[in-house]
Amino acid sequence: MMGDDDSPVVMSSISSTETAAALFRAEGVAKSFGPVAVLRDIDLAVRAGEVHAVLGENGAGKSTLMRILSGHYQPDAGQLWLDGKPIVFHTPVEAEQHGVVLIHQEILLAESLTVAQSLFLGREMRRGPFVDDRQMRRITAAKLDELGCHASPDSRVRDLPIADRALVQIARALLEPHRVVIFDEPTAVFTPHEAQALFAIIAKLKRAGTAILYISHRLNEIEQIADTVTVLRDGRHVATRPAKGLSQLDMARLMVGRDMSTLYPPKPPLPGPDVPVVLEVGQIVVPGHVEQASFALRQGEVLGFAGMIGAGRTELFEGLLGLRPSQLETLKVDGKPCRFTGARDAFTAGLVYLTEDRKGKGLLLNQQLVPNLTLAALDDFCRGPLIDRAKEQQGFTDAQGQFDIRAGRRDLLARQLSGGNQQKLMLAKMLLLSPSIVVIDEPTRGIDIGTKSQIYAFIAALAASGKACIVISSEMQELIGLCHRILVMRAGRIVGEVSGEDMTEDRIVVLATGATEAEVTP
Repeated sequence: MMGDDDSPVVMSSISSTETAAALFRAEGVAKSFGPVAVLRDIDLAVRAGEVHAVLGENGAGKSTLMRILSGHYQPDAGQLWLDGKPIVFHTPVEAEQHGVVLIHQEILLAESLTVAQSLFLGREMRRGPFVDDRQMRRITAAKLDELGCHASPDSRVRDLPIADRALVQIARALLEPHRVVIFDEPTAVFTPHEAQALFAIIAKLKRAGTAILYISHRLNEIEQIADTVTVLRDGRHVATRPAKGLSQLDMARLMVGRDMSTLYPPKPPLPGPDVPVVLEVGQIVVPGHVEQASFALRQGEVLGFAGMIGAGRTELFEGLLGLRPSQLETLKVDGKPCRFTGARDAFTAGLVYLTEDRKGKGLLLNQQLVPNLTLAALDDFCRGPLIDRAKEQQGFTDAQGQFDIRAGRRDLLARQLSGGNQQKLMLAKMLLLSPSIVVIDEPTRGIDIGTKSQIYAFIAALAASGKACIVISSEMQELIGLCHRILVMRAGRIVGEVSGEDMTEDRIVVLATGATEAEVTP
Protein backbone atom coordinates (compact mmCIF):
# COMPACT_ATOMS: atom_id res chain seq x y z
CA MET A 1 0.00 0.00 0.00
CA MET A 2 1.23 3.51 -0.82
CA GLY A 3 0.66 6.77 1.03
CA ASP A 4 -0.57 10.00 -0.54
CA ASP A 5 3.04 10.96 -1.26
CA ASP A 6 3.79 7.54 -2.86
CA SER A 7 5.86 6.50 0.17
CA PRO A 8 5.29 2.99 1.48
CA VAL A 9 2.89 2.61 4.38
CA VAL A 10 3.85 -0.31 6.62
CA MET A 11 0.57 -1.80 7.81
CA SER A 12 2.02 -3.92 10.64
CA SER A 13 -0.63 -5.72 12.61
CA ILE A 14 -0.61 -6.93 16.19
CA SER A 15 0.21 -10.62 16.34
CA SER A 16 -1.95 -13.18 18.11
CA THR A 17 0.91 -13.78 20.58
CA GLU A 18 1.02 -10.07 21.47
CA THR A 19 -2.77 -9.99 21.80
CA ALA A 20 -2.79 -12.93 24.14
CA ALA A 21 -0.08 -11.41 26.32
CA ALA A 22 -1.62 -7.93 26.38
CA LEU A 23 -2.81 -6.47 29.66
CA PHE A 24 -4.81 -3.76 27.88
CA ARG A 25 -5.71 -3.44 24.23
CA ALA A 26 -7.90 -1.70 21.70
CA GLU A 27 -9.34 -3.54 18.74
CA GLY A 28 -10.81 -1.89 15.63
CA VAL A 29 -11.30 1.47 17.34
CA ALA A 30 -12.80 4.26 15.21
CA LYS A 31 -13.88 7.81 16.09
CA SER A 32 -15.33 10.71 14.11
CA PHE A 33 -16.23 14.25 15.10
CA GLY A 34 -19.01 15.30 12.77
CA PRO A 35 -17.92 14.51 9.22
CA VAL A 36 -14.21 14.27 10.18
CA ALA A 37 -12.92 10.73 10.78
CA VAL A 38 -10.15 11.05 13.39
CA LEU A 39 -9.44 7.34 13.95
CA ARG A 40 -10.02 4.45 11.57
CA ASP A 41 -9.83 0.79 12.66
CA ILE A 42 -7.02 1.17 15.20
CA ASP A 43 -5.49 -1.83 17.01
CA LEU A 44 -3.15 -1.27 19.95
CA ALA A 45 -1.90 -3.63 22.67
CA VAL A 46 0.28 -2.96 25.72
CA ARG A 47 1.74 -5.57 28.05
CA ALA A 48 2.41 -5.39 31.78
CA GLY A 49 5.88 -3.97 32.44
CA GLU A 50 6.15 -2.49 28.94
CA VAL A 51 6.67 1.09 27.73
CA HIS A 52 4.72 1.37 24.49
CA ALA A 53 5.26 4.66 22.65
CA VAL A 54 2.59 6.06 20.33
CA LEU A 55 3.94 8.46 17.69
CA GLY A 56 2.44 10.60 14.96
CA GLU A 57 2.20 14.15 13.71
CA ASN A 58 -0.29 16.58 15.20
CA GLY A 59 -3.70 15.50 13.98
CA ALA A 60 -2.67 11.85 13.62
CA GLY A 61 -5.20 10.85 16.31
CA LYS A 62 -2.87 10.00 19.22
CA SER A 63 -4.57 12.08 21.89
CA THR A 64 -8.04 11.05 20.72
CA LEU A 65 -7.04 7.40 21.02
CA MET A 66 -5.64 7.96 24.52
CA ARG A 67 -8.86 9.70 25.57
CA ILE A 68 -10.85 6.70 24.37
CA LEU A 69 -8.59 4.33 26.30
CA SER A 70 -9.08 6.40 29.48
CA GLY A 71 -12.85 6.91 29.29
CA HIS A 72 -12.91 10.56 28.20
CA TYR A 73 -14.41 9.66 24.80
CA GLN A 74 -16.53 6.76 23.64
CA PRO A 75 -15.45 5.03 20.40
CA ASP A 76 -17.87 4.93 17.46
CA ALA A 77 -16.69 1.39 16.73
CA GLY A 78 -14.31 -1.13 18.22
CA GLN A 79 -13.73 -2.72 21.61
CA LEU A 80 -11.40 -2.29 24.60
CA TRP A 81 -10.05 -5.34 26.44
CA LEU A 82 -8.56 -5.52 29.95
CA ASP A 83 -7.11 -8.82 31.21
CA GLY A 84 -8.50 -10.51 28.13
CA LYS A 85 -12.08 -9.43 28.88
CA PRO A 86 -14.11 -6.80 26.98
CA ILE A 87 -14.63 -3.62 28.94
CA VAL A 88 -16.34 -0.24 28.51
CA PHE A 89 -15.29 2.92 30.36
CA HIS A 90 -18.15 5.42 30.43
CA THR A 91 -16.13 8.05 32.33
CA PRO A 92 -12.50 8.74 33.32
CA VAL A 93 -13.44 7.95 36.93
CA GLU A 94 -14.61 4.52 35.84
CA ALA A 95 -11.33 3.97 33.96
CA GLU A 96 -9.33 4.95 37.05
CA GLN A 97 -11.38 2.55 39.17
CA HIS A 98 -10.14 -0.20 36.85
CA GLY A 99 -6.55 1.06 37.10
CA VAL A 100 -6.25 3.08 33.87
CA VAL A 101 -5.21 6.74 34.20
CA LEU A 102 -4.35 9.44 31.64
CA ILE A 103 -1.86 12.20 32.52
CA HIS A 104 -2.96 15.02 30.24
CA GLN A 105 -0.69 17.27 28.23
CA GLU A 106 -2.81 20.25 29.30
CA ILE A 107 -2.45 21.40 32.92
CA LEU A 108 -5.73 20.52 34.64
CA LEU A 109 -5.21 21.82 38.17
CA ALA A 110 -7.20 24.23 40.34
CA GLU A 111 -4.95 27.31 40.30
CA SER A 112 -6.25 28.75 43.58
CA LEU A 113 -5.34 25.65 45.61
CA THR A 114 -1.99 24.84 47.17
CA VAL A 115 0.18 22.11 45.71
CA ALA A 116 -0.72 19.69 48.53
CA GLN A 117 -4.43 20.46 48.19
CA SER A 118 -4.20 19.83 44.44
CA LEU A 119 -2.58 16.42 44.92
CA PHE A 120 -5.22 15.26 47.38
CA LEU A 121 -8.29 17.03 45.94
CA GLY A 122 -11.21 14.61 46.25
CA ARG A 123 -9.18 12.09 48.27
CA GLU A 124 -8.15 14.13 51.32
CA MET A 125 -6.47 12.30 54.20
CA ARG A 126 -8.18 12.57 57.56
CA ARG A 127 -7.34 12.26 61.21
CA GLY A 128 -10.67 11.60 62.83
CA PRO A 129 -13.15 14.20 61.57
CA PHE A 130 -10.41 16.62 60.45
CA VAL A 131 -8.36 16.90 57.26
CA ASP A 132 -4.77 15.86 58.01
CA ASP A 133 -2.95 18.75 56.32
CA ARG A 134 0.37 17.90 57.93
CA GLN A 135 0.42 14.35 56.56
CA MET A 136 -0.69 15.51 53.09
CA ARG A 137 2.08 18.11 52.98
CA ARG A 138 4.65 15.51 54.03
CA ILE A 139 3.60 13.04 51.33
CA THR A 140 3.41 15.82 48.74
CA ALA A 141 6.97 16.94 49.51
CA ALA A 142 8.22 13.36 49.15
CA LYS A 143 6.40 12.80 45.82
CA LEU A 144 7.66 16.07 44.37
CA ASP A 145 11.20 15.35 45.51
CA GLU A 146 11.00 11.99 43.72
CA LEU A 147 10.17 13.89 40.51
CA GLY A 148 12.91 16.47 41.02
CA CYS A 149 10.40 19.27 41.70
CA HIS A 150 11.38 21.84 44.33
CA ALA A 151 7.98 23.52 44.69
CA SER A 152 6.69 23.96 48.23
CA PRO A 153 3.58 21.94 49.17
CA ASP A 154 2.14 25.23 50.45
CA SER A 155 2.67 27.20 47.21
CA ARG A 156 -0.39 28.19 45.20
CA VAL A 157 -0.56 26.42 41.84
CA ARG A 158 -1.07 29.74 40.04
CA ASP A 159 2.29 30.99 41.35
CA LEU A 160 4.29 28.05 39.96
CA PRO A 161 6.20 28.06 36.66
CA ILE A 162 4.45 25.98 34.01
CA ALA A 163 7.03 23.18 34.29
CA ASP A 164 6.43 22.79 38.02
CA ARG A 165 2.69 22.68 37.40
CA ALA A 166 3.26 19.81 34.99
CA LEU A 167 5.25 17.94 37.65
CA VAL A 168 2.48 18.52 40.20
CA GLN A 169 -0.05 17.07 37.75
CA ILE A 170 2.13 13.99 37.24
CA ALA A 171 2.57 13.60 41.01
CA ARG A 172 -1.21 13.76 41.50
CA ALA A 173 -1.80 11.03 38.89
CA LEU A 174 0.87 8.77 40.41
CA LEU A 175 -0.21 9.29 44.02
CA GLU A 176 -2.08 5.99 43.88
CA PRO A 177 -0.94 2.84 42.02
CA HIS A 178 -2.45 2.09 38.60
CA ARG A 179 -2.20 -0.85 36.22
CA VAL A 180 -2.03 1.28 33.04
CA VAL A 181 -0.55 4.81 33.01
CA ILE A 182 -0.91 6.92 29.86
CA PHE A 183 1.50 9.86 29.49
CA ASP A 184 0.52 12.48 26.89
CA GLU A 185 3.58 14.67 26.15
CA PRO A 186 4.73 14.58 29.81
CA THR A 187 8.09 16.30 29.19
CA ALA A 188 6.87 19.01 26.83
CA VAL A 189 7.92 21.70 29.34
CA PHE A 190 11.06 19.94 30.62
CA THR A 191 14.66 20.05 29.49
CA PRO A 192 16.16 16.65 28.58
CA HIS A 193 18.19 16.77 31.79
CA GLU A 194 15.10 17.33 33.94
CA ALA A 195 13.16 14.58 32.16
CA GLN A 196 15.52 11.98 33.61
CA ALA A 197 13.75 12.09 37.00
CA LEU A 198 10.47 11.20 35.27
CA PHE A 199 12.17 8.39 33.34
CA ALA A 200 13.40 6.97 36.65
CA ILE A 201 9.78 6.94 37.87
CA ILE A 202 8.67 5.23 34.65
CA ALA A 203 11.39 2.59 35.09
CA LYS A 204 10.14 1.99 38.63
CA LEU A 205 6.54 1.61 37.39
CA LYS A 206 7.75 -0.76 34.69
CA ARG A 207 9.55 -2.97 37.23
CA ALA A 208 6.34 -3.09 39.28
CA GLY A 209 4.48 -4.48 36.24
CA THR A 210 2.63 -1.31 35.25
CA ALA A 211 1.83 -0.95 31.54
CA ILE A 212 2.94 2.42 30.15
CA LEU A 213 1.54 4.16 27.06
CA TYR A 214 3.75 7.12 26.18
CA ILE A 215 3.17 9.93 23.67
CA SER A 216 6.03 12.29 22.92
CA HIS A 217 7.38 14.30 20.00
CA ARG A 218 10.88 14.00 21.45
CA LEU A 219 12.20 11.03 19.51
CA ASN A 220 15.37 10.81 21.61
CA GLU A 221 13.12 10.03 24.60
CA ILE A 222 11.38 7.25 22.70
CA GLU A 223 14.73 5.81 21.70
CA GLN A 224 15.78 5.85 25.36
CA ILE A 225 12.75 4.43 27.21
CA ALA A 226 10.39 2.62 24.79
CA ASP A 227 10.13 -1.13 24.31
CA THR A 228 7.59 -0.93 21.47
CA VAL A 229 6.63 1.85 19.06
CA THR A 230 3.31 2.31 17.29
CA VAL A 231 3.00 5.01 14.61
CA LEU A 232 -0.27 6.64 13.55
CA ARG A 233 -0.70 8.82 10.48
CA ASP A 234 -3.92 10.60 9.51
CA GLY A 235 -5.94 8.49 11.94
CA ARG A 236 -4.63 5.17 10.63
CA HIS A 237 -2.27 2.58 12.04
CA VAL A 238 1.02 2.73 10.09
CA ALA A 239 3.36 0.43 11.99
CA THR A 240 4.04 -1.33 15.28
CA ARG A 241 7.67 -2.30 15.81
CA PRO A 242 10.15 -3.15 18.58
CA ALA A 243 11.91 0.04 19.61
CA LYS A 244 15.31 -1.66 19.66
CA GLY A 245 17.12 -0.89 16.42
CA LEU A 246 14.57 1.74 15.35
CA SER A 247 16.45 5.03 14.88
CA GLN A 248 15.03 8.51 15.33
CA LEU A 249 15.25 8.96 11.57
CA ASP A 250 13.29 5.74 11.04
CA MET A 251 10.59 6.97 13.41
CA ALA A 252 10.42 10.37 11.73
CA ARG A 253 10.04 8.79 8.29
CA LEU A 254 7.20 6.57 9.51
CA MET A 255 5.46 9.56 11.09
CA VAL A 256 5.58 11.97 8.17
CA GLY A 257 6.02 9.64 5.19
CA ARG A 258 9.07 11.49 3.92
CA ASP A 259 12.78 11.95 4.62
CA MET A 260 13.43 14.23 7.62
CA SER A 261 17.25 14.14 7.50
CA THR A 262 17.29 17.90 6.83
CA LEU A 263 15.27 18.91 9.90
CA TYR A 264 17.17 22.19 10.44
CA PRO A 265 17.54 24.67 7.58
CA PRO A 266 20.94 26.18 6.79
CA LYS A 267 21.79 29.02 9.17
CA PRO A 268 22.05 32.50 7.68
CA PRO A 269 25.59 33.92 7.91
CA LEU A 270 26.66 35.03 11.39
CA PRO A 271 26.29 38.83 11.64
CA GLY A 272 29.70 40.47 11.96
CA PRO A 273 30.75 43.34 14.26
CA ASP A 274 29.79 45.87 11.58
CA VAL A 275 26.12 44.75 11.73
CA PRO A 276 24.10 47.05 13.99
CA VAL A 277 23.01 46.03 17.48
CA VAL A 278 19.20 46.16 17.54
CA LEU A 279 18.63 45.22 21.20
CA GLU A 280 20.82 46.02 24.18
CA VAL A 281 19.82 44.95 27.70
CA GLY A 282 22.00 45.93 30.65
CA GLN A 283 21.77 44.67 34.24
CA ILE A 284 18.13 43.58 34.31
CA VAL A 285 16.84 42.33 37.66
CA VAL A 286 13.55 40.43 38.03
CA PRO A 287 13.09 40.00 41.80
CA GLY A 288 13.20 36.37 42.81
CA HIS A 289 14.04 35.18 39.30
CA VAL A 290 16.83 37.08 37.49
CA GLU A 291 19.93 38.84 38.79
CA GLN A 292 21.99 41.36 36.79
CA ALA A 293 21.53 39.88 33.30
CA SER A 294 22.99 41.68 30.30
CA PHE A 295 23.11 40.80 26.59
CA ALA A 296 23.04 42.29 23.08
CA LEU A 297 21.43 41.16 19.84
CA ARG A 298 22.42 42.05 16.27
CA GLN A 299 20.28 42.43 13.17
CA GLY A 300 19.79 39.08 11.42
CA GLU A 301 21.06 37.09 14.40
CA VAL A 302 19.38 34.09 16.05
CA LEU A 303 20.31 34.13 19.74
CA GLY A 304 19.38 31.19 21.97
CA PHE A 305 18.66 31.06 25.70
CA ALA A 306 19.26 27.69 27.40
CA GLY A 307 18.91 26.59 31.02
CA MET A 308 17.09 24.27 33.37
CA ILE A 309 13.61 24.80 34.82
CA GLY A 310 13.73 27.76 37.19
CA ALA A 311 16.84 29.26 35.56
CA GLY A 312 14.90 32.47 34.83
CA ARG A 313 14.77 32.46 31.01
CA THR A 314 11.05 33.18 30.61
CA GLU A 315 10.98 35.51 33.62
CA LEU A 316 13.81 37.57 32.12
CA PHE A 317 11.76 38.40 29.03
CA GLU A 318 8.51 38.84 30.93
CA GLY A 319 10.35 41.35 33.11
CA LEU A 320 11.84 43.04 30.05
CA LEU A 321 8.38 43.49 28.53
CA GLY A 322 6.85 44.81 31.75
CA LEU A 323 4.77 41.68 32.26
CA ARG A 324 6.24 41.26 35.75
CA PRO A 325 8.10 43.69 38.06
CA SER A 326 11.71 44.38 37.09
CA GLN A 327 14.50 46.96 37.21
CA LEU A 328 17.21 47.51 34.63
CA GLU A 329 19.99 49.95 33.93
CA THR A 330 19.91 49.87 30.14
CA LEU A 331 17.35 49.04 27.47
CA LYS A 332 18.00 50.20 23.93
CA VAL A 333 16.17 49.27 20.74
CA ASP A 334 17.96 50.33 17.56
CA GLY A 335 20.28 52.38 19.75
CA LYS A 336 17.47 54.39 21.35
CA PRO A 337 16.88 54.22 25.13
CA CYS A 338 13.39 53.02 26.06
CA ARG A 339 11.30 51.37 28.76
CA PHE A 340 8.44 48.91 28.38
CA THR A 341 5.52 49.08 30.79
CA GLY A 342 3.67 46.37 28.92
CA ALA A 343 3.62 44.32 25.74
CA ARG A 344 2.03 47.17 23.77
CA ASP A 345 5.10 49.39 24.41
CA ALA A 346 7.33 46.59 23.11
CA PHE A 347 5.15 46.14 20.01
CA THR A 348 5.41 49.85 19.27
CA ALA A 349 9.20 49.65 19.56
CA GLY A 350 9.32 46.72 17.14
CA LEU A 351 9.73 43.81 19.58
CA VAL A 352 7.20 40.96 19.79
CA TYR A 353 7.12 38.06 22.25
CA LEU A 354 5.53 34.68 21.57
CA THR A 355 4.75 33.19 24.96
CA GLU A 356 5.58 29.60 25.93
CA ASP A 357 1.96 29.21 27.12
CA ARG A 358 0.12 29.58 23.83
CA LYS A 359 -3.09 28.09 25.26
CA GLY A 360 -3.15 30.13 28.47
CA LYS A 361 -1.70 33.45 27.29
CA GLY A 362 -1.07 33.40 23.55
CA LEU A 363 -4.47 32.69 22.01
CA LEU A 364 -8.15 33.16 22.82
CA LEU A 365 -9.03 29.49 22.64
CA ASN A 366 -12.79 29.98 22.58
CA GLN A 367 -12.68 32.57 19.79
CA GLN A 368 -12.57 31.91 16.06
CA LEU A 369 -9.36 31.97 14.04
CA VAL A 370 -9.74 35.33 12.28
CA PRO A 371 -10.12 37.44 15.47
CA ASN A 372 -7.19 35.56 17.02
CA LEU A 373 -5.03 36.50 14.04
CA THR A 374 -5.92 40.19 13.87
CA LEU A 375 -6.30 41.09 17.56
CA ALA A 376 -2.78 42.45 18.18
CA ALA A 377 -2.80 44.50 14.95
CA LEU A 378 -6.51 45.36 14.96
CA ASP A 379 -5.94 49.03 14.09
CA ASP A 380 -4.65 47.89 10.70
CA PHE A 381 -7.96 46.16 10.01
CA CYS A 382 -10.23 49.07 10.86
CA ARG A 383 -11.94 51.62 8.63
CA GLY A 384 -12.66 54.51 10.96
CA PRO A 385 -14.28 53.15 14.13
CA LEU A 386 -15.40 49.90 12.42
CA ILE A 387 -13.55 46.66 11.73
CA ASP A 388 -13.16 45.97 8.02
CA ARG A 389 -14.37 42.37 7.97
CA ALA A 390 -13.43 41.80 4.33
CA LYS A 391 -9.87 42.97 5.04
CA GLU A 392 -9.74 40.66 8.08
CA GLN A 393 -10.82 37.69 6.00
CA GLN A 394 -8.21 38.49 3.34
CA GLY A 395 -5.57 38.83 6.07
CA PHE A 396 -6.39 35.34 7.29
CA THR A 397 -6.28 33.96 3.75
CA ASP A 398 -2.81 35.48 3.30
CA ALA A 399 -1.59 34.14 6.68
CA GLN A 400 -3.01 30.71 5.99
CA GLY A 401 -1.02 30.51 2.77
CA GLN A 402 2.18 31.99 4.17
CA PHE A 403 2.30 29.90 7.36
CA ASP A 404 0.46 26.77 6.19
CA ILE A 405 -2.21 27.05 8.89
CA ARG A 406 -4.24 23.90 8.33
CA ALA A 407 -7.88 24.46 9.20
CA GLY A 408 -10.71 22.94 7.23
CA ARG A 409 -12.98 25.87 8.14
CA ARG A 410 -12.14 29.34 9.37
CA ASP A 411 -15.10 29.35 11.76
CA LEU A 412 -13.28 26.81 13.95
CA LEU A 413 -12.32 27.90 17.45
CA ALA A 414 -8.60 28.24 18.19
CA ARG A 415 -8.78 25.37 20.68
CA GLN A 416 -9.90 23.06 17.86
CA LEU A 417 -6.59 23.45 16.02
CA SER A 418 -3.69 21.08 16.62
CA GLY A 419 -0.79 22.40 18.70
CA GLY A 420 1.34 22.98 15.61
CA ASN A 421 -1.36 25.00 13.86
CA GLN A 422 -1.99 27.00 17.03
CA GLN A 423 1.71 27.88 17.09
CA LYS A 424 1.67 28.90 13.42
CA LEU A 425 -1.43 31.03 14.06
CA MET A 426 0.32 32.77 16.96
CA LEU A 427 3.43 33.38 14.85
CA ALA A 428 1.31 34.84 12.04
CA LYS A 429 -0.54 37.03 14.56
CA MET A 430 2.64 38.56 15.97
CA LEU A 431 4.30 39.07 12.59
CA LEU A 432 1.35 41.21 11.46
CA LEU A 433 2.94 43.85 13.70
CA SER A 434 5.98 43.99 11.33
CA PRO A 435 8.53 43.63 14.16
CA SER A 436 12.28 43.95 13.81
CA ILE A 437 12.90 41.71 16.86
CA VAL A 438 11.06 38.41 17.46
CA VAL A 439 11.32 36.56 20.79
CA ILE A 440 9.93 33.00 20.68
CA ASP A 441 9.61 31.06 23.93
CA GLU A 442 9.54 27.26 23.42
CA PRO A 443 8.73 27.48 19.68
CA THR A 444 7.99 23.76 19.18
CA ARG A 445 6.64 22.57 22.53
CA GLY A 446 4.16 19.75 21.92
CA ILE A 447 4.57 19.97 18.14
CA ASP A 448 5.21 17.06 15.80
CA ILE A 449 8.44 16.71 13.87
CA GLY A 450 6.95 17.72 10.50
CA THR A 451 5.61 21.01 11.88
CA LYS A 452 8.86 21.55 13.79
CA SER A 453 10.66 21.58 10.46
CA GLN A 454 8.27 24.27 9.21
CA ILE A 455 8.73 26.42 12.34
CA TYR A 456 12.50 26.14 12.03
CA ALA A 457 12.28 27.24 8.39
CA PHE A 458 10.15 30.25 9.40
CA ILE A 459 12.75 31.30 12.02
CA ALA A 460 15.62 30.95 9.55
CA ALA A 461 13.67 32.98 6.98
CA LEU A 462 13.05 35.73 9.55
CA ALA A 463 16.79 35.98 10.24
CA ALA A 464 17.65 35.88 6.53
CA SER A 465 15.24 38.80 5.96
CA GLY A 466 17.16 40.90 8.51
CA LYS A 467 14.98 40.41 11.58
CA ALA A 468 16.69 39.58 14.86
CA CYS A 469 15.40 36.50 16.68
CA ILE A 470 15.68 35.19 20.24
CA VAL A 471 14.78 31.54 20.84
CA ILE A 472 14.16 30.28 24.37
CA SER A 473 14.06 26.49 24.36
CA SER A 474 14.39 23.47 26.63
CA GLU A 475 15.58 21.40 23.66
CA MET A 476 19.32 21.78 23.35
CA GLN A 477 19.47 20.25 19.87
CA GLU A 478 16.90 22.79 18.74
CA LEU A 479 19.05 25.67 19.97
CA ILE A 480 22.19 24.16 18.45
CA GLY A 481 20.43 23.62 15.12
CA LEU A 482 18.98 27.13 14.89
CA CYS A 483 21.16 29.64 16.73
CA HIS A 484 24.34 31.57 16.01
CA ARG A 485 25.06 31.93 19.74
CA ILE A 486 23.52 30.45 22.91
CA LEU A 487 23.46 32.17 26.29
CA VAL A 488 23.11 29.75 29.20
CA MET A 489 21.31 30.70 32.42
CA ARG A 490 21.57 29.14 35.85
CA ALA A 491 19.82 30.28 39.04
CA GLY A 492 18.80 33.61 37.53
CA ARG A 493 22.15 34.54 36.01
CA ILE A 494 23.67 34.32 32.55
CA VAL A 495 26.63 32.04 33.30
CA GLY A 496 28.14 31.59 29.87
CA GLU A 497 27.95 31.76 26.10
CA VAL A 498 28.57 29.03 23.55
CA SER A 499 29.08 29.37 19.81
CA GLY A 500 30.88 27.65 16.96
CA GLU A 501 32.53 24.36 17.89
CA ASP A 502 31.73 24.91 21.60
CA MET A 503 28.00 24.67 20.81
CA THR A 504 27.48 21.12 22.14
CA GLU A 505 24.99 19.54 24.51
CA ASP A 506 27.77 18.62 26.94
CA ARG A 507 29.01 22.21 27.13
CA ILE A 508 25.48 23.57 27.63
CA VAL A 509 24.78 21.05 30.41
CA VAL A 510 28.04 21.95 32.16
CA LEU A 511 27.06 25.61 32.22
CA ALA A 512 23.37 25.04 33.01
CA THR A 513 23.97 22.69 35.94
CA GLY A 514 27.35 23.76 37.27
CA ALA A 515 28.60 20.19 36.71
CA THR A 516 32.11 19.38 35.53
CA GLU A 517 32.95 18.06 32.07
CA ALA A 518 33.75 14.65 33.61
CA GLU A 519 30.26 14.39 35.13
CA VAL A 520 28.46 14.78 31.79
CA THR A 521 30.90 13.09 29.41
CA PRO A 522 30.53 9.30 29.14
